[in-house]
Amino acid sequence: MSHRTIYMTEYDMKRLTKLIEDSQDSDPQDKGYLTELQEELDRAKIVASSGIPKDVITMNSQVCLIDQHTQKEEILILVFPQEANISQGKISVLAPIGTAMLGYRVGEVFRWKVPAGERKLKVKKILYQPEAAGDYHL
Repeated sequence: MSHRTIYMTEYDMKRLTKLIEDSQDSDPQDKGYLTELQEELDRAKIVASSGIPKDVITMNSQVCLIDQHTQKEEILILVFPQEANISQGKISVLAPIGTAMLGYRVGEVFRWKVPAGERKLKVKKILYQPEAAGDYHL
C-alpha cells in the first residue's frame, strides 16, 4: 500500500475505529490485518458524509476495478467483516484488497501484496456509493 492521502467519511472512521478496538482480543493472525487498517485510518483525510467526493470508495461502495496485469474487470462491494461473502462479491475491509481499496478514487491505482508478488488494480468506476445516494448511515 502507498502512503498517499485517502478520503474517508466521519461515519466510516468511527465504525472502523470501533471495529479495530472491538477486535483487539481476536485471533493473533488478525492482528496484521488490524494494523494495516489502522495505518490506513491514520493517513485518512476525514470528510463529512455529505461532502465526500462521489468518486471515492467508502464502506458499502460497489466498484468496478481493472487488474493492471490482466486487464480483467472485477466488481466488488467493500463491507464490514460480518457481511463478507466472496460469492456475492462482498469483500471485507479487513481482507488485504479491502483495506487497500478503501478511500481511493476513480482513476487511481492501488496495490497490495499477494503470495505471488503484488497486484495492481485501477478504480474504473463507482457503481454505487452510499453517500452519493444519500444513504449516509448504511
